[in-house]
Amino acid sequence: MNYGDKQESFIIDNMKEGILTIDFKGIITSLNPAAERILEIKREDVVNSTLAETFFGLEENDDFNQTILDAVYETSVTHNRVVSYCTGQKTKTLFLTTSFLQSVEGGKVQRKGVVAVFNDITELQELRDAVKAMEKIKELNRDLELRNRFISETFGRYLSDEVVRNLISQPGTLKLGGEKRLVTIVLTDLRGFTSMSGELAPDTVVTILNNYLGVMVDIILKYNGTILEFIGDSILAIFGAPVSTEDHAALAVACCIEMQQAMGKVNQWNFENGFSEMEMGIGINTGQVVVGNIGSERRTKYGVVGSQVNLAARIESYTVGGQILASGETIQSAGSPVKINSSLEVHPKGIEEAITIYEIGGIGEPYNLYLAGQNSELKTLAKKIPVRIFTLNDKHCEENFISGYLVKLSLKEAELWSGIKMAPMANIKVLIPDQKGHILAGEIYAKVRKAEINNTFMVRFTSVSREAKKYFLGILEQETSQPG
Repeated sequence: MNYGDKQESFIIDNMKEGILTIDFKGIITSLNPAAERILEIKREDVVNSTLAETFFGLEENDDFNQTILDAVYETSVTHNRVVSYCTGQKTKTLFLTTSFLQSVEGGKVQRKGVVAVFNDITELQELRDAVKAMEKIKELNRDLELRNRFISETFGRYLSDEVVRNLISQPGTLKLGGEKRLVTIVLTDLRGFTSMSGELAPDTVVTILNNYLGVMVDIILKYNGTILEFIGDSILAIFGAPVSTEDHAALAVACCIEMQQAMGKVNQWNFENGFSEMEMGIGINTGQVVVGNIGSERRTKYGVVGSQVNLAARIESYTVGGQILASGETIQSAGSPVKINSSLEVHPKGIEEAITIYEIGGIGEPYNLYLAGQNSELKTLAKKIPVRIFTLNDKHCEENFISGYLVKLSLKEAELWSGIKMAPMANIKVLIPDQKGHILAGEIYAKVRKAEINNTFMVRFTSVSREAKKYFLGILEQETSQPG
């Protein structure tokens, strides 16, 4: 061995890269110390052995072997690959480069075999995998943050903090699309607001409405209700979705009672600011509906559809004053001792058979919430007051009127007489003319509560104009001042 060969051998033996040479017969001709360390084999055990004898015993080394074989059978390509190599005890990741082993003899380049140069990049690969894993974790965290932000922004203003936390902690709770769910539906309607709003500036109307809604929203969220819509002065809410609760009906009933109790606070604010008193009717129904993200790609909202929603609206339409009316399904599902003031058999539009609805007066343990009496004392008028009665059909007022009289009166109710029998739950408009036919007071809207004998019937006022209320106060003061 000459000096050049010694120097080359010294360099190869001290390289950090493993070097393995194979002749074209597949015989291993040499390997350096780094190759011994990386491949965990001994030089004396493998030199002059075939590649097949040394490495083909383990299937895990197929990529390593194939890379070297590719170099043997191809003539000009240098191969660079990341391959797995199994020692029998553990698996390593190698960066493997193969090329031809060449020498110059007689001025000509001669191929003598294949040289394989490789590095152990196991730790680097593990680090790279760890970095990828961290990037994946960061990506998942970003997705989670976006999802949680979507839930908070979409539901935060309509759900209680507790329900929002449940949605965030239970990823499967909120699904795209719709799902069938047993829920309790609540629909409210504000009485007296429409007539009031016609007399006030738009910004004043909004201020009154916002005060009312602010009070009611806080109560609905307190009972874990989900506010779906504000429809003018009406509120549509559900209990039992998006997070399921077994006591959704009881929660809805308790919530509605507290909402009615809070109307005192709303009307106190109205009085202090010079506005008229309002009343709120509430309809409650329990049934199976479809809830979920409803809409299009451009606009989606969490909503509810189904005939049970329509029934809740129909039930609300039978309310008078500050009544809470509920279906039998709600009363049965509530589970808590619900106080029933009265019941009424009705035949709602779109329902094949008549149903019984119930006026709720309170609910027992654990809520213990009860409403004050709705009825007011009627004064029998010394002199009957002539009135014109118009029937309403889907809020459309009939042109022809029925002549009648006010017989008894309070600020909330009245007893009237007319020439014909009036159907219970009929909606009417009442005008009070003078002897010349001029209207003495503004419009009065009422609902027939029950028919008495001799074509007299009880009504509950649903909307009374300021002029009419002032007129009623004058009549009642006169009746009170007259000697008994």
